[in-house]
Formats: sequence, C-alpha cells, structure tokens
Amino acid sequence: MSPPDGSPSEPPVISKELLEILVCPETRTPLSLAGEELVDRVNRAIGEGRLRNKAGETLRRPLEGGLVRADGSTLYGIVDGIPVLLIDESIELGQLADQ
Repeated sequence: MSPPDGSPSEPPVISKELLEILVCPETRTPLSLAGEELVDRVNRAIGEGRLRNKAGETLRRPLEGGLVRADGSTLYGIVDGIPVLLIDESIELGQLADQ
C-alpha cells in the first residue's frame, strides 16, 4: 500500500521465475526489473506532468516499479503490485532525455 502522499512505499517483489517468462507484448523481447533510480526519475517526471504513455495520455499516478524492455527504450509500470503489460500503457523512456 502506498503512503498517503501517493508515493510508492516499497519496490515491488516479482519472483525470479515470473521475470524469466515475462516478455514485452510488442516485441517479445525479455523484460527486467527497473532499478530504483530509473523508477525515481520516471516518478519525478510523472509528478511534474511531463510523461505520457504510448496512447498519449499524461501519466498522473506514481509507479511502484517497472519492467524495462531489453533494449532499454520502454518501461511497463507496476501498479498495485501487478505489471501492466499493455502496449498503450507503456512508457517510452526517450521522453526522460527530452526534458
């Protein structure tokens, strides 16, 4: 559960076995757990209203964590302990460099 200010409380726990079978729904390439620094950068950008998902919607809710595509270009958020593996909900990480 997140603290009252909406910030994530603890990094999500995803079993090694699950991580081994999760793949990007768009490219079918492996996913790995995002590091804390990347999740912090994403959440800062979300808090500033600077980040959009692939569908073009501005993100408003901080992520608990994320799964990064093998090429490092895309992040799939983890919300309420569940990886959201929907292409339209993915975040193109190039947006972080643009700002």
